[in-house]
Amino acid sequence: MELAYIPSPSRGVIHLGPIPLRAYAFCIIIGVVVAVWLGSKRWVARGGAKHTVGDIAVWAVPFGLVGGRLYHVITDHQLYFDPGQNPWNAFKIWEGGLGIWGAIALGAVGAWIGARRRGVPLPAWADAVAPGIALAQACGRWGNWFNQELYGRATTLPWGLHIHKVNPDGSVTDGIYQPTFLYESLWCVGVAALVIWADRRFRLGHGRAFALYVAAYTVGRFWIEYLRVDEAHHFWGLRLNDWTSIVVFVGAVVYFVVVGRLRPGREDPDSIDPAAREERAAAAAEQAGESTGEQAGEPVDGPGADPGAGAEQAAGPDAEQPQQESKQNGAV
Repeated sequence: MELAYIPSPSRGVIHLGPIPLRAYAFCIIIGVVVAVWLGSKRWVARGGAKHTVGDIAVWAVPFGLVGGRLYHVITDHQLYFDPGQNPWNAFKIWEGGLGIWGAIALGAVGAWIGARRRGVPLPAWADAVAPGIALAQACGRWGNWFNQELYGRATTLPWGLHIHKVNPDGSVTDGIYQPTFLYESLWCVGVAALVIWADRRFRLGHGRAFALYVAAYTVGRFWIEYLRVDEAHHFWGLRLNDWTSIVVFVGAVVYFVVVGRLRPGREDPDSIDPAAREERAAAAAEQAGESTGEQAGEPVDGPGADPGAGAEQAAGPDAEQPQQESKQNGAV
């Protein structure tokens, strides 16, 4: 008998009339909101405009979803195209199945399109959103918990995950397994914290903060992937995603080192976002106009203003002479 374990939800969908509300989709949506929110704050702190991250995300997110689904369907094609399988299930993204490698790759294409339209350098934008992407992954992994999928090997650990579900072939899975969704979620939170700290400490720029996120994530993904027991292709004793982690890790480290030598430091804040330059120019022009108005000495009406002060100044110092002469005449 287990002393403690993490329970799994009995279901991952609630029907609001004919409309299904799926927890998996909500986890992804929450992750996107968190990524855009944090990315916007970091972008503004770097000198960018407030809405630039969201405008580029409009391109990056749909491309990323398509890329993530394509990677999953291609690498696990037997689930959809083998004899007896339904190919239309490949479109059922709500049932789970998004490959982060495809999501980042095709999402980068969408981000490049959006950044080009805004006149923004993609590496600088990627640096700003890197920790937000890690937090988005941390949120998205809880969708796997609701779907009771992507768990690890059987375990007796007190934080084991209790899985009880009916599989598509009619068999029943019931036991305590490694909660790999939780491991990856916590790891991604740690990656986000690492990138934020390193970015502040070393002022990473030109895509190096994003490269650090990629390298740190792949390290965790390697050992977490090794614990999983879901069906996957194996090559030379390792799962496909393990090999992908190794290749991506090497690429990220090489990029980090080479760019750090060729282009150290961070981009000039005035060079990363034309919209921000326009905002600053407009604000400066408005402030200059206010300063010019104050220096011109324009009369000011309002409480505390002396209504006779202007008349006295206009009359000048000789204005009191007629009154003095009148007094003198009356005395005679």
